[in-house]
Amino acid sequence: MIGHNIKLLRKRAKRSQEELAQELGLTRSSYSGYENGVAEPNILTLNNVSKLYGITLDDLVNKDFSKFTEVDWSPVDKGVYTDTKGSKLRVLMSVVDHNNEELIEMIPQAARAGYVSGYADPDYIKVLPTFSLPFLSKEKKYRSFPIEGDSMPPVSHGSFVTGEFIQNWNLIKSGTPCIVVTKNDGIVFKIVNNLLDSDKSLQMCSTNPLYPPYMVHANDIIEVWKFVNYIAKELPDVQVSESELLQSVREIQREVSELKHLVRK
Repeated sequence: MIGHNIKLLRKRAKRSQEELAQELGLTRSSYSGYENGVAEPNILTLNNVSKLYGITLDDLVNKDFSKFTEVDWSPVDKGVYTDTKGSKLRVLMSVVDHNNEELIEMIPQAARAGYVSGYADPDYIKVLPTFSLPFLSKEKKYRSFPIEGDSMPPVSHGSFVTGEFIQNWNLIKSGTPCIVVTKNDGIVFKIVNNLLDSDKSLQMCSTNPLYPPYMVHANDIIEVWKFVNYIAKELPDVQVSESELLQSVREIQREVSELKHLVRK
């Protein structure tokens, strides 16, 4: 089925085997063998094919493109078949209290790995711990996610970041911190630059300069939540500059001088 899918994609794009082989860094005979089912492409080749056509690796391997209608092919032809505008209903399960008001679900660290497959599963969502923040809008949906690593200081490893559900990804302003749930990387917390118009992707940037920016294609995105606040076990490590430290010392000296003056009186 993989070879047949690759062949249908090539014909849909009106490309020759020679052109595709060259673009994928393959010989024509190797590429032809993949299409004809004589050989199986390795994971690197499959990944390159999925990027080339803007489809997910999962769809390339598991869907039968021969059954696609023109409606199915339309988003593939455009390179983005995910509904970035949110015009279609996004599946979003929610827990409510006895007053039928939505609660904030917290994804525990132990349940983090299962969120990608369980985000739309009532049995997964209903057992999550919940809490409420009265200062947040009752008109919006919020969820709290565990954060790993040191890529987003001052938010540290082990913190929980609460986000507001974003229906229309096209309205995300570049420079907005977001929790992005992806098919390949799971839950990530980054500063997001919106490149959906130009590259059909969101650019993920860290506040830690040691981590370079990277792109996530719209087809790999499941959910986007805009940063609202975070809960940490420890106070952030605040770095004080030399000038700020000097100013603080001078302020202390001034206050000590005033106290001495008052004592003398």
